[in-house]
Amino acid sequence: MAKQSSIRTLSAGSIGNFGEIYDFAVFGFSVPVLSAHFFPGSDRAAALLSTFAVYAVAFFARPLGGLLFGMMADKLGRVKVMATTVWLMALGTAVIGMLPTYADIGIAAPVLLVLCRIGQGLALGGETTGTTSFILESAPDDRRGGWIGLTLIFSHLPNALVAGLLIRLQLFAGASAYADWVWRVPFLAGGLIGIVGFWLRRNLDEPEEFKQATRKPGAKSPLRAAIREGGLRGMLNVAMIQPIQTVGSYLVLGFMYTFLVRVAKLDPTSALLTNATAIVLLSFMIPLGGVVSDRVGRKRVLSFGAVWIAFAAYPAVHLAASGTVMGALLGQLLLVVGVGLYGGACFVAAPEFFPTSFRATGHAISYQLSVAVFGGTTPFIGTLLVQLTGSPLAPAYYVAFVAVACLILTQFVPETRGVNLRTSAGPSYGGSSNVAAHELR
Repeated sequence: MAKQSSIRTLSAGSIGNFGEIYDFAVFGFSVPVLSAHFFPGSDRAAALLSTFAVYAVAFFARPLGGLLFGMMADKLGRVKVMATTVWLMALGTAVIGMLPTYADIGIAAPVLLVLCRIGQGLALGGETTGTTSFILESAPDDRRGGWIGLTLIFSHLPNALVAGLLIRLQLFAGASAYADWVWRVPFLAGGLIGIVGFWLRRNLDEPEEFKQATRKPGAKSPLRAAIREGGLRGMLNVAMIQPIQTVGSYLVLGFMYTFLVRVAKLDPTSALLTNATAIVLLSFMIPLGGVVSDRVGRKRVLSFGAVWIAFAAYPAVHLAASGTVMGALLGQLLLVVGVGLYGGACFVAAPEFFPTSFRATGHAISYQLSVAVFGGTTPFIGTLLVQLTGSPLAPAYYVAFVAVACLILTQFVPETRGVNLRTSAGPSYGGSSNVAAHELR
């Protein structure tokens, strides 16, 4: 692949991801103000839990979006799906910025908010798998982890940039004006980002790997192939390695800011700054994890990352709950080192479990179900555990438990570094024969 084509491929995948994740990040960081506008009442904890439940709704729409867009990506191509999902996400975000509140239209306001979140979830369900498959199949075989990791920088940086944007808006407009109407501005800006994402993706070429894999006539339905030709084993493999990456990420991305404000009693600006700093580190730890997994193998990095998270969970949450800016910063940084390294290997291994002909379908179902069960519920479970136990450290035990479970399960999945993408690890999922065959091609 020519250098210019490589840059174009990475740019389109990365910046398109940026727009998609920006939209999700705006909602996550806006939970406190959204709870006041769409779930008013004297019980602030109940309003917060209700808003986190709406946050989780989009994650449960992701498996359906992943299935629909995953099959489209396998039948019609990765590029068409990538262009479609960026529009759908941008529309859902922009509409949230224009919604009337509970004070204006009553119960219809949270209902409309839920519908917008469903649209966002459908879009992100297709976006993640479509872009991951596109980049994986475009990358050099010995640099797949590094390429996937580079695009994921732009899947996480929006969270930090959104935090910075909200800080600037709050300082410029004032806390009162921001809580009243300025909070809508970042949502409306999400619609504009969608236009940029579509422009970057509209004329991309499909990966040669995908073209060759789908060239034969009379190809089976991707869903049928995924079920009958070993895809269920690949889905099980994803389900075994994905949970702790999802729980760890969304503890930082969707829970920690609200935790710092509501539980640790940190002022919102300091909470945003520390959270943004941690997310920046997370963004750059993921490609490092991908590069290392290209050198030493996916399973070694996964195992190391899971051990780190298991041991870091308690001190990380303890520091974050201290009520000090330094404690909040150090706690989050401690956690994201392990989450980032683990994620760098996890994000490339998951699609490598499936052959090219039904990669998007198999990956979408398993990945999005895992994210729905563990990611969308993490902020809710974290908040609920604090409420039920009265201890701000309760979320740490949940994270450590999931990390240990994934460490054990990871030992039972195949190594996919260098595997032949056309056949993946094959029906036996042993991997070695296909690696050898690929090296002889």
